[in-house]
Amino acid sequence: MDDRAGVSWPSEGLTQIPYRLYTDADQYALEQERIFKGPVWHYLCLANEIPENGSFFASGIGETPILVTRDETGTINAMVNRCAHRGALLCMERRGKAKLLSCVYHNWSYDLKGNLRSVAFKNGVKGQGGMSPGFEMEAHGLRKLRVAEFSGLIFGTFSDETPPIEEYFGAEISRCIKRVLGRPLRVIGRNTQVLHSNWKIYMENVKDSYHASILHLFFTTFRLNRLTTKGGIIMAPSGAHHVSYSMMDATIDNADYKDQKLRADKEGGLSLADPSLIEGVDENGDGITLQILAAFPTFIVQQIQNAIAVRQVLPRGVDQCELVWTYLGYIGDDAEMTARRVKQGNLVGPAGYISLEDGAVVGLVQRAIQGVEEDCEIMMMGGTGVETQPFRTTETAIRGFWKKYRELMEP
Repeated sequence: MDDRAGVSWPSEGLTQIPYRLYTDADQYALEQERIFKGPVWHYLCLANEIPENGSFFASGIGETPILVTRDETGTINAMVNRCAHRGALLCMERRGKAKLLSCVYHNWSYDLKGNLRSVAFKNGVKGQGGMSPGFEMEAHGLRKLRVAEFSGLIFGTFSDETPPIEEYFGAEISRCIKRVLGRPLRVIGRNTQVLHSNWKIYMENVKDSYHASILHLFFTTFRLNRLTTKGGIIMAPSGAHHVSYSMMDATIDNADYKDQKLRADKEGGLSLADPSLIEGVDENGDGITLQILAAFPTFIVQQIQNAIAVRQVLPRGVDQCELVWTYLGYIGDDAEMTARRVKQGNLVGPAGYISLEDGAVVGLVQRAIQGVEEDCEIMMMGGTGVETQPFRTTETAIRGFWKKYRELMEP
C-alpha cells in the first residue's frame, strides 16, 4: 500500500468527522485504492440475475466497471469490464447471455472466465503486420476478482487478503442477512437514481437510526418507525456493519415526541385512503417490522414491512454517487403477497414516501459544507463507541463505519 497522506483527523476518536472527507479529490482517489480495491467484499449482483450458464451481468466496484458471469461449467466469475487491448468498455448491456465477450473497438474476444480467446488479424493480413512474436494470449486476459456467494448474493474483491465472506460479516450480521434473504429470491423491480452527494454521506444516512423518525414525516405520522418503539442496533465486532431494527406498535406512549415539538410529529387525524400500504404480514415470526442492514462499504439490505430490497452505492465523483435499488420477493410468493410487496415498494426508491427525503437531505449536506471543510461534524449521540445498543437514539453505527474507514485509509 502506498504511503500517501489523506485528510487529517482532529483526534484519534470517532466523534469528530472532518467535512473535508466529502470534498477532497485526493482523498476520493485514495478511497478507490484503499477501500474499493482493498481487503473488502463488494456486492455485485444477485445469483439469480445470472441464472443460466452463459449469463452475464454488468455491475461495479467504486468507479471500476465489473462484469459478473456464469460460465459453461456453472462457475461464477467476476472481472473488470475493460478490454485488455486499448481499455474500451467491453460489455455495454446490463445483462444477457453470450458464449464470448467481444470488444466493439477491435474485436478482441474473451471467454466467460475472462481469458483472451481471439485477436482480430492476430497474424496480420497477407503476411504483413499482426502481433509481434512475443505476444502471448494467456498473458492478456481480463483482470479477475475473487468472488463469493452468500444467501443468494454475489460479492467480489480485488484483494487476496479479504477474509472469507461469513467471517467478514460476522455471525450476527450473517444471521440478519439470512433472515431477509435466506429463501430463493426473485426480482420484482429495479431503479437507479443519482444523488448529488459524496457516497459516504449517503452511507452515513443509512446508518443513522437517529434521523429516521425526525426527517421522515410518513414514518412518524403513521407510526411505522418511532424511536419510542422496541428496537435496537446490532453491530459487527469490527464496527464495519450494522443492523437497525424496530417493531411497529400503534399503542406505544409517544409523549416524548410531543415534548420535542418535531416537524415530523404531524398526526392531526391523518389517515391513509389505502391502509394496506403499511399493513404487513409477519413472515419471520419475530415481530420485526423494519430492518435496515448496511455492510461496509456500500451494500444495504432493507425490510420495511413486506417491502424487501437490496441497494448498491456506486461513487461517481467526489460529490456524486449512483444508488441502485433492486426490489425483491420470494419464489414461493402468491399473487397477493407479490401485490403487497409491489405496493409497499412505493415507500422507498427515488420518489418513495420515505426515501425521497433521504435523496434530498444528502444533497443539502454536500451543498452546505462547501467552503468550510476545516470544520467537523459531531457524532456523540448514544456515546462515543461502536457497541451494540438496545435503543436507536444513537450514532453508534455511523461511528462504526468511520472506525473501519480509518483502519483502511490510515495504514
